[in-house]
Amino acid sequence: MQKILIVEDESVIRTALRRLLERNDYQVEEAGSVQEAEAHYTLTDFDLIISDLRLPGAPGTDLIKKAGDVPVLIMTSYASLRSAVDSMRMGAVDYIAKPFDHADLIRAVQRIIVDHPIANTKREQSAEKTISADNITGIIGNCPAMLSLFSHIEKMAPTNSTVLVLGETGTGKELVAKSIHNHSRRSDKTLISVNCAAIPDTLIESELFGYEKGAFTGANASRMGLIEAADGGTLFLDEIGELPMEAQARLLRFIQEGEIRRIGSVHSRKVNVRLICATHRDLQTLSSEGQFRQDLFYRINVLRLSLPPLRERGKDILHLAEWLLVEHTQQLGKQTKHLSPLAIQAITTYQWPGNVRELQHAIERAVILSDADEINNEALGIDLELVYENRIRNRDSGPAGSRRDPSEDLSLEDYFQRFVLEHQDTMSETKLAQKLGVSRKCLWERRQRFGIPRRKNNTSSQDKSGGRSVTA
Repeated sequence: MQKILIVEDESVIRTALRRLLERNDYQVEEAGSVQEAEAHYTLTDFDLIISDLRLPGAPGTDLIKKAGDVPVLIMTSYASLRSAVDSMRMGAVDYIAKPFDHADLIRAVQRIIVDHPIANTKREQSAEKTISADNITGIIGNCPAMLSLFSHIEKMAPTNSTVLVLGETGTGKELVAKSIHNHSRRSDKTLISVNCAAIPDTLIESELFGYEKGAFTGANASRMGLIEAADGGTLFLDEIGELPMEAQARLLRFIQEGEIRRIGSVHSRKVNVRLICATHRDLQTLSSEGQFRQDLFYRINVLRLSLPPLRERGKDILHLAEWLLVEHTQQLGKQTKHLSPLAIQAITTYQWPGNVRELQHAIERAVILSDADEINNEALGIDLELVYENRIRNRDSGPAGSRRDPSEDLSLEDYFQRFVLEHQDTMSETKLAQKLGVSRKCLWERRQRFGIPRRKNNTSSQDKSGGRSVTA
């Protein structure tokens, strides 16, 4: 069982974090400050330390050096976001903004523990032998899922076996196909890429297999198909799940026999083609529903690669964004730009349904439209408040059987309500807003939404700025 140390001076957050982590089978210890953590525990005994950035006495970043090789996850608020980014440069493994959803925190903890060498020394040793991103043309990534992908590409590329690449739209399936071809024995031959979804059903067979003169109206000359054009090389069939049933039957014969027959011809031709297929759809489900040939599925499902969505690639997202930023500024002849702390928070928090393609377009748009040297989240077209609201909505609309007691979840609403109720008698509205990392206007709006009106009898005595009473 992995051991986690929580260093947080707010008891409500510390208790909620402990409950959450213990429910997920972690052994948890806690402290209220860096000094208390050092006095009561040996920091190197833990698999992970989760620390607030601002603590009484020394800041949470002091734990980074004191903990040695133990990863430190920094908790922060929007108000101290720039310091959080600086803490990552100081060696923090990652940061998470408060208030946060319990599922986001657990995913971060799981990713960090699995990825860190203390949790798995064998992973570190094997990573040294694993093919690096520099050797996989056009693919950037260092998260465990991508390192595993690079290793599989290295093993699969030299063979002639059919490869099935699975992944959401925009994850880079075509880049993987190109990498397999470039690292294969056919790298000096042709790679033919076909998007099956972009060709009309009535033309797909003639495009793939070719046709003889007079085979149909308008066939004024014989034409070689794309499969025949790839002879000796590699054929990449993107979105193979969109292939019509008739074309699936002809494709099956090509895979089984290694030969094709042009439309209108009575003679078959032998071809030597390496096949790589890709899809964002669940072919196994489609085949069970009769929408995809089951025998064809078994033929192409020889070697399988699964591409992780961008939202599950951890710090790869930020590395990729910074790489794309450099690329686009150079291509567009723009001056060097950098991402603001809010832009970094937006990039690492947003779910990216369009994956790498969406990130690439967002960065390109921001470079074109931004006149300043710093790119903010607005230039990227990401509304941080909307991102968090969508997370709440998605969680609440999940399967009923998977929900826990809301009073036990470290969600945005729970965190806000607990914090306000516990501290509103001792903190001003300005201080509350700063601690929560929101504006005073946002604090007031959320009070109204959750039915926690401000106590008027405390207005003048607690909310003072510059010696004057401040009203909400």
